[in-house]
Amino acid sequence: MARQSHEDERAEEARQALRNVERDAETLGTSSFVRVANHLTAKDADPEDAAELWGKRVARGLSLIAFVFLAVWLVRYLMR
Repeated sequence: MARQSHEDERAEEARQALRNVERDAETLGTSSFVRVANHLTAKDADPEDAAELWGKRVARGLSLIAFVFLAVWLVRYLMR
């Protein structure tokens, strides 16, 4: 009985390792542009919840605008 339990644990560890490899391969296999586009369009939000979906889109869009503004300001400040 103990042997079966040990084999079950090893099998679960192997399945978890395979899931991790699959997840990492998806992350490395997609381009940065696609990941950013998916993030900005809130692909991770619940499509049934319109408030969450549009809230994430608006917040992420505003954060992108703020980032660009601050980056331009920093470059202009350092070029003085």
